[in-house]
Amino acid sequence: MIKVLIVDDESWTRDIIRAFGEWERLGMEIVGEAADGEEALRMIGQLQPQIVITDMRMPGTDGVKLLQLLNDRHPDIKAIVVSGYDDFQYAKHALRYKAVDYLLKPVDPKELNAALQNCKSGLEADQAERSPLSLDLDISYSITSYKQLLKSHFNELNKEGAAATLGHMMEELERNGITKAAMLEQVVQELLLLLKELMAANSLDSEGLHAPYGNEVLASCSETAIFLTRHYLVTLEQLIQQRKFRNKLNLDEVRLYMEKHYTEPVTLEQLARAFFVSKEYLSKMFKQEYGRNVTDYLLHLRMVKAKEWLLDESIPIKAIAEMAGYEDITYFYRVFKKHFGIAPGEMRKNAEV
Repeated sequence: MIKVLIVDDESWTRDIIRAFGEWERLGMEIVGEAADGEEALRMIGQLQPQIVITDMRMPGTDGVKLLQLLNDRHPDIKAIVVSGYDDFQYAKHALRYKAVDYLLKPVDPKELNAALQNCKSGLEADQAERSPLSLDLDISYSITSYKQLLKSHFNELNKEGAAATLGHMMEELERNGITKAAMLEQVVQELLLLLKELMAANSLDSEGLHAPYGNEVLASCSETAIFLTRHYLVTLEQLIQQRKFRNKLNLDEVRLYMEKHYTEPVTLEQLARAFFVSKEYLSKMFKQEYGRNVTDYLLHLRMVKAKEWLLDESIPIKAIAEMAGYEDITYFYRVFKKHFGIAPGEMRKNAEV
């Protein structure tokens, strides 16, 4: 996955970029968000993103300085500028420091995804120049949905689901004629990179992850499936042991998980399985700690974000509903009005006064 860092001091702008980007289709993943250039530089050193999307006017180290430093220190990173100011001076800076595109707020989804595609094309061209074995985009595209499934199974500690997904993926690749050594090597590298990112997100040591690969020759899809399954299952077992046998339930970890995944259909049952406790115990302890049960806390997260997004008139209410995790806009209206005592459209009108 191509790693993307978003830099903007306005959280709602970061939310909009996160919601409007077609990350899965483009083979990209947001690995971090920063509120200013200084924080962004620290995160770039840690996360090593290939694309940075940055605002221009920010406190402290602004976008102009950040672009200059990126150009000097990280020339391989592709930059997209998103600015609320149609200012020729800013556009000149963006061009001078080789930004791929300059977008005006409010962000247009089509323009954003076109700029991301341009970045991806540039990264692929750079990769082709550096390596005689260029990335096969058809292979990357064919495994994208499987990678998303693997992420879900990993986060739910579902070993059976992960193993089945890897098996089905390799069977499909074999049917499609993706059987040559170079092709299988690309599949392995992409899946190990995904595993490395999942391990890092769960504070697992991934230093030796690639070491066994150099000593193994994967001559077939079945051998590749066995190799990848072994790595994923060993890692999942390690995470399971870490969570299952600790002394007490880490409620902060549960809360952080919910805050990261609130736009997804997270349930009490899913959380209880992932953290090896009963639904009753998790619900009781969570409410005791935070004053709300799990369902109410998730609802609160979604409603707070929806209210924040409503302040930006450029975002359609339908898009806000989807960003908050509601596919049915009628249900979103009903939940929002019950939570705040006012419909989304009325709240937006009142904010304009």
